[in-house]
Amino acid sequence: MTDTDRQKQPASRVSTAGRATTARRRLGSTLGAGLGLLALAGGLVACSDGTANEAKATASAGSSATPSDGPTVTETTLAPDAPTARPTDLRQISCTYRKDDSGSPTKSVGTPPSKLTRRVILAKQMIITTNQGEIVIDLATKDVPCAVNSLAFLASKNFYDNTVCHRLATVETVGLGMLQCGDPLATGNGKRKEDGSGGPGYLFDDENLGGMPLIRGTVGLAQNTEDANSNGSQFFISFSDENSQLTAAGGAFTMIGVVSKGMNVIDKIARGGIIPFNGDPTADVRGEGSNAPKKKVVIKDVAIV
Repeated sequence: MTDTDRQKQPASRVSTAGRATTARRRLGSTLGAGLGLLALAGGLVACSDGTANEAKATASAGSSATPSDGPTVTETTLAPDAPTARPTDLRQISCTYRKDDSGSPTKSVGTPPSKLTRRVILAKQMIITTNQGEIVIDLATKDVPCAVNSLAFLASKNFYDNTVCHRLATVETVGLGMLQCGDPLATGNGKRKEDGSGGPGYLFDDENLGGMPLIRGTVGLAQNTEDANSNGSQFFISFSDENSQLTAAGGAFTMIGVVSKGMNVIDKIARGGIIPFNGDPTADVRGEGSNAPKKKVVIKDVAIV
């Protein structure tokens, strides 16, 4: 499998030294031959003040991996001891965004500022308006300030408007349960192998690693298995309850928050099924293409509020 055939996927931790300079797709191939099919997990949690302490949670025993007909809010218990790696005063943060030299296709709208604005510091939610319904994500801003800064910048430039969520991974087909969006050039038709490789033309480092579990309703940034610290514009929303194999494999991602409204929208999309990549659903788990949602998901607007 060549670099150009490899989607960016939940990544194991590796050094950024010697990072390949050819285009790669996000969230696609397996984490290792010994693991087989992997699973993302879920349990809806809420973060009330934008910290990983309040976002980190464990799903209740009654949570289900099967999409339901209506909104699915899982009761959770909050872990009080999650460490924070950021200064209390986010005005002291300086974010670094570097040019994406991987050769990935891009939609360039510029680069976010290095310093956080008051609007970013106070950001609580990411509101995604789609043709299938509205999804609201409570942001862990204090733990992922540079990620939120990037999202706010892209939203202000209408970067996500009229883009398509290109990938639907289901446990039944590839052992993952997630909807992936944020490739500005994706078609979402299950035929274009480049779907999942697009970005904003810049990359930035990981944040909040291990600060939030990969459970139902959690939202993270997509990056290569091979490349840590290669976040861009793509993100995934988990809707499955199976994550032990993924986390055991060393998967570590910038987790930006949790869905507080709209899991019923995600479930509806998941129930609609997939368009197998060129008729072969296993190509997705091999990283050779993306299984697209049958219910086409078009992002109309993204707002950081």
